[in-house]
Amino acid sequence: MGKIVTFGEIMMRLNPENYLRLVQAERLEVTYAGGEANVAVSLANYGMNTVFVTKLPSHEIGQCAVNELRRYGVDTSYIVRGGNRLGLYYVEKGASQRASKVIYDRAGSAIALAEPSDFDWERILESADWFHWTGITPALGGNLPQICLDACKTARKLGVTVSCDLNYRKKLWSREKAGKIMAELAPYVDVCIANEEDAKDVFGIEAADTDLDAGQINREGYIQVARQLTDRFGFRKVAITLRGSISASDNDWAGMLYSEGTAYFSPVYRVHIVDRVGGGDSFGGGLIYGLLNGYDDQKVIDFATAASCLKHSIEHDFNLVSAAEVKALAEGNGSGRVQR
Repeated sequence: MGKIVTFGEIMMRLNPENYLRLVQAERLEVTYAGGEANVAVSLANYGMNTVFVTKLPSHEIGQCAVNELRRYGVDTSYIVRGGNRLGLYYVEKGASQRASKVIYDRAGSAIALAEPSDFDWERILESADWFHWTGITPALGGNLPQICLDACKTARKLGVTVSCDLNYRKKLWSREKAGKIMAELAPYVDVCIANEEDAKDVFGIEAADTDLDAGQINREGYIQVARQLTDRFGFRKVAITLRGSISASDNDWAGMLYSEGTAYFSPVYRVHIVDRVGGGDSFGGGLIYGLLNGYDDQKVIDFATAASCLKHSIEHDFNLVSAAEVKALAEGNGSGRVQR
């Protein structure tokens, strides 16, 4: 079984119970999550050998994050300990026409203050088959753009496949800065993952005849986006999630995989959302699983999209489903009937 390494920040998530607004809440639920950590947990749940790399404070709160990863079978042996704080983020889940909101409190976190010398990428990536990171990590600033570049260069030297979810976050950096830094990192990426907006926000590549606010998605437009990304950076594959937003509670959900000049589309799922945070990460985890297990391109995108569809039904960021459950949905068993 291949070794998959993911690198990024894990934070404490705080959210009101159910669909309360933050101003209503008298208590907050505590969980731990982050883009690359979410991918690691997905893959561990599928039975894959998964490693998560970050830097965490050595106090008890940092240990809570380590324990949460271990709980789901993620290898935490390469996590560096140091720094003073764990990043926080607050989630207020939307409903109907009221949008979800995320508030970050992550400035000065341990990973944001990391040094290149903290990570021995030759040792970390030894015998690895896959390395995954997201655009969130270099967006945290400091030395992280250089650390990501060091990791990607080492992966390339060792023959490790690299995937990146563009994951543009306007609260972390500007489009101009994102475009400059990501353009330096993208040539080392084999598999690029994006959503409807990322390619536009980061690289100025926009799908034609698409109105995200109205939930209108033009398939041909996204094929052109994937083709332009491939031509510019030499990606082997480009995967794009396609969300038709009906309301905060109901979305149409699908995915596209562009590979060797051909686009493969998943079925479209009508999802009633319990918690959408982590939806893109669950898609990435499913994509990596399918590619590492030798699925053909159509089966890869069907598995990744089904995995993410199921995530929308689960509270908090981690996609706590098995590979068998995802395969069942991908093969058409989406009735939701009780399993006895």
